Amino acid sequence: MTPRTKKQFENIREEKRNMIMNVALELFSSDGYYTTSISDIAMKAGISKGLLYNYFDSKDELIQEIIFSGLDKLDELIDPNRDGVLTKEELRFFIENFLDLMVEEQHFWKLYFSLFLQPPVLSLVEKRLKNMVTAYLTMLTNYFESQGYDDPEIESLLFGAIFDGIGLNFIGNTALFPVERVKEKMIRMYCK
Repeated sequence: MTPRTKKQFENIREEKRNMIMNVALELFSSDGYYTTSISDIAMKAGISKGLLYNYFDSKDELIQEIIFSGLDKLDELIDPNRDGVLTKEELRFFIENFLDLMVEEQHFWKLYFSLFLQPPVLSLVEKRLKNMVTAYLTMLTNYFESQGYDDPEIESLLFGAIFDGIGLNFIGNTALFPVERVKEKMIRMYCK
């Protein structure tokens, strides 16, 4: 048997780290951040508590990594070419793919929306979240202005509030939520 390469060790470490994050995400979203202990996460992950601490210094760091990872996925959708300008095609791409992402990543979105009801937990990610929201609102406002909306700033806030409402309704009633019909309606409202 040949010894593992440095790259193989890095891959194994990354896989284990992702597995721990996935288990923690599932527990945080179903049981809550405060009621989930590091011991619970380690047990469900099938590892020792000490090994978990080799990957994350604390439960706070673990939830930050989970939220930042999910926000990175969202960031890739809102401005795919990273030019700071939102086009009609990019907005359509966002609407279509955000709703698909909600379906695929239900544990994340349940945890994300629950953060707003837990100010101490929200404070762990608040700075980055505020920076992202500010950037998104600026792009949306500029987009709505270019499309001739009467009050682009209010329209961008309304757009964000609609998506928050969609997310909450989807998480609260996943089985009956008409994702495709909502997606089509949002595209008709903002991308025609």
